Amino acid sequence: MSISILSNAFANTLAATVSRIPLPTIWTAGSTQQRTLILGVVLAVLSNMLFGILYAYSSFLAPLSGTQVFIWRMLAMWVALVCYLVISGRLGLHIDKLKALRTAKQWAWLLLPTPIFLSQFWLFMWAPVNGQGVQTAMGYFLFPLTMVLFGCLLFGEKLSRLQWLAVGFAALGVGSEIVRTQSISWATLWVCGTYPVYYILRRLQGIGAVTGLLVDLTICAPFALGYLFFFAPSSLALVSGSAFFIMMLAGLGVLSVLAMKTNVDASQMLPVNVYGMMSYLEPALLFVLAITVLGNPFESAMIYSYGLIWVGIACLIAHGIRQFRQARRNMQSLAKEPIT
Repeated sequence: MSISILSNAFANTLAATVSRIPLPTIWTAGSTQQRTLILGVVLAVLSNMLFGILYAYSSFLAPLSGTQVFIWRMLAMWVALVCYLVISGRLGLHIDKLKALRTAKQWAWLLLPTPIFLSQFWLFMWAPVNGQGVQTAMGYFLFPLTMVLFGCLLFGEKLSRLQWLAVGFAALGVGSEIVRTQSISWATLWVCGTYPVYYILRRLQGIGAVTGLLVDLTICAPFALGYLFFFAPSSLALVSGSAFFIMMLAGLGVLSVLAMKTNVDASQMLPVNVYGMMSYLEPALLFVLAITVLGNPFESAMIYSYGLIWVGIACLIAHGIRQFRQARRNMQSLAKEPIT
């Protein structure tokens, strides 16, 4: 029996099961567009929850260091992603996209963002267990604001008053933190300063998220193996001799791919503004986890500077809500117009 037949059988069984569940009226009576929106919101929330779990994952893998957890995560993600693409029959699709790259220049541009991606994933696993969890979460808070600035500077996008207010409040917050501490965390700057570069490069290349992830992980895999064999053989021995660590690292890979997959699916189902607003759930969750579960320090004096940044984020959310309502009104107006 082929994979496609199994997949169709599973889908039919799932549909039959769902049809017996008493679902809310908004789902059963709503339009296809409304159901897509609801499903997109559910996937976005699930994605952010999974990223939150991954943020605290390192603390459960002691005595492995943050760097060692990062290495194992890259290998586990690569295995999980390749298995998923093979089972779903989509591996050939992504390979064909890569085969379309003909010149050395195209390949160079493809590989250019990879070091940024790897450094961000390393920081994501290293920071929570090394006292930089709060600062890294703040970098993710600032990331959408820096994306707004990059869009303005590189693509000539016009900023609304709310967006200018958001940037202004964020700048005041960062400035206040610099004055208070006479410095600013390198982790914060690295997240909000380099992640936009990664996404912009991928956007200019026209490379999808899954294809880019496959490339990044495939490049990393041999270096990760080399690191384990030559620089961390004790880590290799610890994991290979423990069923607990093998299961935990397998879960790390599956959760990572599932988080990425649900995030990509949500981005395709939701309007851009709604997806952008949902993306603030992740840094908020990371921030809370860093303070509560991971015990990273948070001083009361940080409330003022971080509060200004959160005010800026609130302005961005208000801007997104306004745009979404305007787009919905435009769609309703078009739907009412007579067809000529």
